[in-house]
Amino acid sequence: MSIKVKKSIKIKKRLIGLIWGIALFPFVLLFLMIILINFGVFGKMPTFEDLENPQSELATEVYAEDGKGGYTLLGRYALKNRSHVEYRELSRPLVEALIATEDARFVQHSGIDYRSLARVLFKTVLGRNDKYGGGSTITQQLALNLYSERSSNKIKRVIQKLQEWVTAVNLERNYTKTEIITMYFNTIPFGYESYGIRTAAQTYFNKLPAELNLEEAALMIGILNAPSWYNPVKHPQRAKERRNVVLSQMVKYGYLEKKKYDSVSKLDIKLSFKLANHNTGYGTYFRETLRQIMKMQKPDIKNYKFKTREEYVADSIQWEKNPLFGWCNKNLLNGRPYNIDRDGLKIYTTVDARMQQYAEEAVTEHLSKTLQPQFNDAKRYRKNFPFSNQIKESEVKGIISAAVKNSDRYRSMKKAGYSESEIMKSFSDSIRMTVFSWTGKNCEVDTTMTPLDSIWYYKSILRVAFMAIEPHTGRIKAYVGGHNFRYFKFDNTWQGRRQIGSTVKPFLYTLAFNEGWTPCSRIYNNTQTIRLPEGGVWSPRTSEKEEYIGKEITLKLALALSSNNISAYLIQSIPPKALADICHRFGLTGYMDPTPAICVGSSDMPLFEMTAAYNVFPGKGMYTYPMFVSHIDDKHGTRLATFVPDRREEVISKERAYTIINLMQGVTSGGTGTRVRNYVPPGTDVGGKTGTTNDNSDGWFIGYVPKLTAGVWVGNEDRRAFLLGDGARMSLPIWGLFMKKVLDDKTIPVRSTDKFEIPDGMDISAFNCPEDDPEENGAN
Repeated sequence: MSIKVKKSIKIKKRLIGLIWGIALFPFVLLFLMIILINFGVFGKMPTFEDLENPQSELATEVYAEDGKGGYTLLGRYALKNRSHVEYRELSRPLVEALIATEDARFVQHSGIDYRSLARVLFKTVLGRNDKYGGGSTITQQLALNLYSERSSNKIKRVIQKLQEWVTAVNLERNYTKTEIITMYFNTIPFGYESYGIRTAAQTYFNKLPAELNLEEAALMIGILNAPSWYNPVKHPQRAKERRNVVLSQMVKYGYLEKKKYDSVSKLDIKLSFKLANHNTGYGTYFRETLRQIMKMQKPDIKNYKFKTREEYVADSIQWEKNPLFGWCNKNLLNGRPYNIDRDGLKIYTTVDARMQQYAEEAVTEHLSKTLQPQFNDAKRYRKNFPFSNQIKESEVKGIISAAVKNSDRYRSMKKAGYSESEIMKSFSDSIRMTVFSWTGKNCEVDTTMTPLDSIWYYKSILRVAFMAIEPHTGRIKAYVGGHNFRYFKFDNTWQGRRQIGSTVKPFLYTLAFNEGWTPCSRIYNNTQTIRLPEGGVWSPRTSEKEEYIGKEITLKLALALSSNNISAYLIQSIPPKALADICHRFGLTGYMDPTPAICVGSSDMPLFEMTAAYNVFPGKGMYTYPMFVSHIDDKHGTRLATFVPDRREEVISKERAYTIINLMQGVTSGGTGTRVRNYVPPGTDVGGKTGTTNDNSDGWFIGYVPKLTAGVWVGNEDRRAFLLGDGARMSLPIWGLFMKKVLDDKTIPVRSTDKFEIPDGMDISAFNCPEDDPEENGAN
């Protein structure tokens, strides 16, 4: 063989080798990259333990009692609104639609579908035709959802795709196909902050996944491709077309008959859409307050610079005695505190879903239809509405100026470096905005006004607080911290501390009876003038009818009339500090200035504490701290904690408690609370007390029937606003509307025939005071 021929053969071999090298190089490179990926060179890969326990953020679910022995979902805490579902809870159409649309050979492959990859390579990449879709399997998509973050960088995206392949194969080795399908449905986003099919089914259809029919299941799978683009709420026609694509895929792969497709594909989309977030649903204020309570840190005096010492002491007691207070930090999961937004807890509260609904309906009915319209009418004769005409112009300007500087607009512009004049000019320029309004759809309207006008506008919106609890258990049955959580985040029930007015009087009378007075003890109803230790005098105003002034009346009648004269008389023989002390025994934690004015309610307290304090009377003298939660389970349903009535302490005897009940029945049968009788059936055992503060700034009513105690406060954001009338007009109707709904609901074990239990051996003839004939009057 010639040298020339040998050279030719050698060149051919080299050329063939080069061709093979070029052909095999991508595969060798791919093989090497996969090895390097397995060793974590391009980023941490999930370990075997990670695969065994995939971490997905699960929403904590908050439940209320449904009155049927079970619970109903009240709301969720979540960074990602996700709830877990089991495979058996998935409807068959859901699974079939997913496989037909996303991964037709799901049951055959082992994580990677090489036929799909080839299709993508030749038809999508080389042929530049994207109608053939992508090549990612359901398992690869799950790997991306669980362990990766999508990258826009092309090189990183290639590496990420290889990581998905490796992870997908490992997932297939560790899980069955049904487990992979289940994990996929639990992690995929469906839009509107709905992660996982359980949350999505509730958001779009108010159903469980197992209840989704064929067309609903197809729509859900269709949304996955692009939740915003195929949004059935905003783009129903586009979503319908995508749904029908899913249905056609089901026909193509034998999951659906053509005849069925022809009928179902013509159906319009029907939703029962309900956006689930912190601002919607029942019990919004309760849910947020519960979240804050469970997340509390152990009190440290250094963190109470802007709070009172009383608040620090109260929180410290809570930390020690209340297991729910700071529960997430007192208990650990895998060595760390529980994360209420991620760990999928199931919190079963004491709230009754029916009573919660009735409470919110009562608040809305009275404020929107009666009180707010009447309050707005007063604008005609008030120069600085909603403030009293007696307030100086300079004081009003100070209030508004403070509100401006506390606004988000002012703070953000100040931080951005705008001058004071530029900021104030922006408050005078009219802009489009959406504001709260009782008359608007979903309680909001689009309007044009200046930011300054919006501050005045919101100053005129009345605020409210409501709570109902069981006397003997302290279980909270309904809780309303305000009338619209989206626009008014402040919880008036828990956070709000307002002057309590005449609602303090049952505690004063309790103390008087402990000192030897009786319901029939008689006192002249004259103006009282008390000399103060620091100099000067104090003389309270009273508002009972003129016919009672200057007359000798019993303490029973005095409480019914809410006489300030009689309260001032009693405080001269009872040390003010003694009244403060007994109030603290009733669970009131705020500071009470031990001056004579304490007897007419000069102290500030939250409705939460006041309602719990009044609960002592139908609770037969026992104080029970209000109970939020009955038990907590983890995401698997394992019981983590069970709660029982906390801090049950005897404050007064059964006999003393019944004495006050009897007197407070007088308030509702002929005194300042007589209007209650307009809402409850004749003969209903009910006691209560109205309360009104200086300049009618706050209106209270706290009352009870034998099996339920409820309190109401109505006022304004600024206590210098002048309201309409007294507690009987402002707050009592909400209590009455709520109690009427409760008593009318025969599924709730609170009856108009229930009676206050008279302690054994107690002589109640002492309550029959001669010449007592109270009539309804305008007292507070």
